[in-house]
Amino acid sequence: MALFQPFFSDTILWKTQRQSNKSNPSPAAGRSRSTVASLHEAPRNSNRNLNVCHSKTRKPRIKSRAVAEQVGDQNQLNQVQIKEESEGSVKYDWTEEWYPLYLTKHVPEDAPLGLTVFDKQLVLYRDGTGELRCFEDRCPHRLAKLSEGQLIDGRLECLYHGWQFEGNGQCVKIPQLPSDAKIPRSVCTKTYNVIDSQGVVWVWMSHKTPPKPEKIPWFENFSRSGFRDVSTIHELPYDHSILLENLMDPAHVPISHDRTDFTAKREDAGPLFFNVTERSNRGFAGVWGREKDKSMPNYKPNFFRFEAPCVLQNNRELVDKNGEKQYFSGLFLCRPSGQGKSMLIVRFGNTRKPPGLLKWIPQWYFHQNASKVFEQDMGFLSSQNEILMKEKVPTRKLYINLKSSDIWVFEYRKWMDKVGHGMPYHFGYSSISLPKEAAVIEHAPAGFVANISASQPAKGGIGTLHMPNLANRYFRHVIHCKDCRSVLKAFQTWKNALSAVALVSTALAILVSGRQWKALLLFSTSLCLVGIYSCSVAISMHTTNFIRTHRRA
Repeated sequence: MALFQPFFSDTILWKTQRQSNKSNPSPAAGRSRSTVASLHEAPRNSNRNLNVCHSKTRKPRIKSRAVAEQVGDQNQLNQVQIKEESEGSVKYDWTEEWYPLYLTKHVPEDAPLGLTVFDKQLVLYRDGTGELRCFEDRCPHRLAKLSEGQLIDGRLECLYHGWQFEGNGQCVKIPQLPSDAKIPRSVCTKTYNVIDSQGVVWVWMSHKTPPKPEKIPWFENFSRSGFRDVSTIHELPYDHSILLENLMDPAHVPISHDRTDFTAKREDAGPLFFNVTERSNRGFAGVWGREKDKSMPNYKPNFFRFEAPCVLQNNRELVDKNGEKQYFSGLFLCRPSGQGKSMLIVRFGNTRKPPGLLKWIPQWYFHQNASKVFEQDMGFLSSQNEILMKEKVPTRKLYINLKSSDIWVFEYRKWMDKVGHGMPYHFGYSSISLPKEAAVIEHAPAGFVANISASQPAKGGIGTLHMPNLANRYFRHVIHCKDCRSVLKAFQTWKNALSAVALVSTALAILVSGRQWKALLLFSTSLCLVGIYSCSVAISMHTTNFIRTHRRA
């Protein structure tokens, strides 16, 4: 995605790197797994708050594998040498994984939060000590959602009948019981193990197998000294596999996100190169870049990794003009939140200090620019979701994959062939497993239609900004982001205050007789109007969807 990142445009990085090439020569572009692994794996002596034991992996074997390039009805094979663990179907259980639930800093302190992983509904909250707790989002009494409840003295209370639950899931208060009656120990909720790692809350979904801390992803760059990131969270109206596929597709960025920021330009669209360096039962990794950049001296490609079940990252290194190595990361944590829905945590960061005016751009602007990027793709991806559900065939029968742009997509769908049988449903390259109960998948509106639908109510009544509608930018992002909610509230307050001042100054300008006073008051009104307009623009950025200028209303 085109989110102020260095991965899809080499111009800025190349200028920085070129200044230091003479005094700080870089190694050749080709990298082995041992070289690039340091961008992902945790250091042994890190200050991680988890006792993680890295299990030994069996020695990989070198094996050739065909990667298909489909053009029309023709199939060409590109043989690549990679490290590969196994082929074919493998044992896999989707519950025996850690899933990213939320950015830790945005978890409410005064209310429960309802979330889902596939079709499992969860409630996340902080108890009286601030510790994170996670239950099944269901009261054992009459199945009401606990996420609709409230926190009373650190306990989670169901607002239907007032039953209260401790952090261990045990019910400790039932208002309807006589004072001398005891609460049965069987009255409890199903609990889930959660943990905070590097600013993200992860949940272990299995109740059969104890949590495996070694499976929690660790991102080396995010633990580096001086590393800064911009992190956002978004709800999206399409399946998490389609979201991952989109994020694995650098070829669409110059076209779909043309001029969204300084990295995406339509004229930069062209052939890409991909080199798969690793395949395993838990994903794949490799390097990639633009074909035309390979001729640059000391060129270093991007390092890409997909790790089960929903982690995708792009990493890059360069040596700046001062001879210091700088690290860049684009991290995508894609949680399946139901059929036709997903939740994405995006984290872009680097160790380089922001150049020039970038250091003065507020964080909320980057957040809303990210929302704009997802809206640019929304119509494409929701329609893709719709077609896959209707056609009910593997992607090989529908996709035309090019080896100059679609290798990661091909690899991902092939990986789904391996593990899809262990998931609630999947669409692989050669296999599919449809949901047992198909949900209603609706095409997400785009452009002008999206802005109208964003104001429509979900279940009757008058539509408001806060209605749960995924066409609404506020509901997709702002409602999940404390920072953006605070900024939006501040702009609304300033707009109201400036409107009042403008009204008073205009009225006084009419009443006073002196010219100098009239001029001063009218000038004050003009400044207030400028401020009102600026606040309105900022409010609109938080609540209004992107509209392509060439679209017809």
